[in-house]
Amino acid sequence: MQTVEIFKFLRDDIHTVVMATVDDGGNAVTCAVDIMDCDAGGLYFLTARGKSLYARLKTRPHVSLTGIKGDSTLTRVAVSVSGCIEELGREELSTLLDKNRYMYKIYPDEASRTALAAFRLYRGKGEIFDLSKLPVVRNDFVFGGQPAAEYGYSITKECVLCGKCREVCPQNCIIFGDSGARIDGEHCLRCGNCKAVCPCGAVILKN
Repeated sequence: MQTVEIFKFLRDDIHTVVMATVDDGGNAVTCAVDIMDCDAGGLYFLTARGKSLYARLKTRPHVSLTGIKGDSTLTRVAVSVSGCIEELGREELSTLLDKNRYMYKIYPDEASRTALAAFRLYRGKGEIFDLSKLPVVRNDFVFGGQPAAEYGYSITKECVLCGKCREVCPQNCIIFGDSGARIDGEHCLRCGNCKAVCPCGAVILKN
């Protein structure tokens, strides 16, 4: 899936996500937030200025969020995104409200809506993790100019092709070939079994 398609999935199919921020004591704090719009520029949401979430967003403009869709573990698709946020103006707020008209029932008049502030998550990274398919499917992505990077486990040239890693891989995503061994990251659980059993330290984790 392209990044914009993943964002649309968050907005339309999941909508309410759990967002994590950090308070003044360095503690993680979570809350439920609606993804109200998206485009190639990122994800859009809002909160009220009187809420502690607003204070945390202004003090430390970086968030992480996860949304999940599915009725059971083996039918669920999870999307996680983290990155930088910025507060937007009143025009963008009005657009979000018009696209999410249920907010007019929560904040029914103009006076009450003066408390609201719109935000955009505009640069960061994310992943979509699909447990409804076997083997599982995981795709990483970046957006907004975030530098691309490798994530997950990989096998270095120190590998001696003993096969111990492949024996303990729950998704059978370790492939042996003429050029050595490699991990198919699209189907990797990132459980770490391969690294734990490698006798020569050839498996490394990149975060």
